[in-house]
Amino acid sequence: MSERAQWDSSLSFIFAMIGAAVGLGNIWRFSYVLYSNGGGSFFIPYFTAIAIMGIPFLILEYGVGFSFKESFSKILKDIKPEFELIAWILVLFVFVVTIYYMVILSWDLVYLLSSFTFNWGTDTAAYFVNTVGGSSNLADASFLLIPTTVGVLILWVILWVISHKNVDEGIGKVSKILIPALFVIMAIIIAYALTLPGADIGISTLLTPDWSMLLNVDIWLAAFAQIIFSLSMGQAIALTYASYLPENAKLIDNVLIVVCSNSLFEICTAFGVFSILGFMSFTNGTPMVQLITEGTGLVFIVFPMIFNIMGPIGRILAPLLFLAILFAGITSALGFFEPMLSSTSEKLGWSRKRAATVLCIIGCAFSVLLTSGISSYLVGIIDTFVNEFGILLLIGVQCIIFAWFYGVEHFLPALNEHSTFKVGKTWTFVIKYLLPVVLIIMWAVGIFQLFTTAKSFEIMIDSIIIVSVLVVAVVLTKLKPSGE
Repeated sequence: MSERAQWDSSLSFIFAMIGAAVGLGNIWRFSYVLYSNGGGSFFIPYFTAIAIMGIPFLILEYGVGFSFKESFSKILKDIKPEFELIAWILVLFVFVVTIYYMVILSWDLVYLLSSFTFNWGTDTAAYFVNTVGGSSNLADASFLLIPTTVGVLILWVILWVISHKNVDEGIGKVSKILIPALFVIMAIIIAYALTLPGADIGISTLLTPDWSMLLNVDIWLAAFAQIIFSLSMGQAIALTYASYLPENAKLIDNVLIVVCSNSLFEICTAFGVFSILGFMSFTNGTPMVQLITEGTGLVFIVFPMIFNIMGPIGRILAPLLFLAILFAGITSALGFFEPMLSSTSEKLGWSRKRAATVLCIIGCAFSVLLTSGISSYLVGIIDTFVNEFGILLLIGVQCIIFAWFYGVEHFLPALNEHSTFKVGKTWTFVIKYLLPVVLIIMWAVGIFQLFTTAKSFEIMIDSIIIVSVLVVAVVLTKLKPSGE
């Protein structure tokens, strides 16, 4: 590959990073995590996790990417050749995230189109199962859910159109359009939601603190997990994006802007979500506890039920919500795709366009396999495994490699040179000692829960992923780099 691509300004980078961080989890996961982990009292472990993990680790990722200005696989190989295998394992896990993420986005695209006619009907759960997401009945794996399949094909074409261009022409321009649009749309939805009758019921339910839960270690683990997934930490996204920064970038300032934007978005969205749930409870007399769920159940089953009873305003809010989810998802998908694209292009000496084309074809083929009649079941299995087993472990490994094998102190000059805020001994201590311990504990707890509750089919899928990732990682590691 020739001269490395570069953002035309820090603004492009900031919008791209916010786009990578602000995703589906901010819209449908955070409010549930907040509610189920002590309500208002959850903000204490949440902001603690941001302070001692979210900000420090993002600063590390920015420092690594900016200092080396290479792909993730090349960086780890430069530190120690044996570490290249670890890099490929991580970027492959993140590529797997891209594959199933595009399926979830396809569900949203189907709902976006359905929101103009409300053809999900009155039984919204049946519509999701029969038309979009399927069931957990393995017998249904023999057929494809055509609307979801078509959506996947369209979305991979969109991803290719954006990602095959130079980062500034593609991701940069798209992020500068979609991220402001996303924030405006969500502001409209939240502002209206707060005026709905019963909104106060929802907000009170969300924020009522349970101080005793602060003594439960699971609440603290939930806060750290939320920050990891919410900020897309340790997935080589921030590191890759930072490698395209110009020399005068204010790295630490940019970290603070991205973290604050991400947290502000998900906290405000939680108010909007629970205001709408409170409206449903007030209007139909349905207890809040029966409405509160996370993920696909909230967005694709509960929300369409609520839009059905909203009257004319529901016809406006429904397309806006699904459009906002689509925008958030596309910018996140671009972030998930970039580490694999960057590493493959640099390793094989391919042009960005060629690497994007090949990877999009491969990714699309696997995404189509996940659009069968057990689509949502498969996506759920893969999502849980990749995040709790693969990425969480590899974040800890990165901490150890950059802090101990390379030396975290080497990044201090680049981090502090142009930044308004500086880092030093405290940040170094967090990266070298505190974070590895926290991450290893989280990984051990997650693995125990994962394998003690998993069914045989789920373990089979997990095993296929592990073997596939390891085999491909070994092959890519052994390939001779371009120019050799």
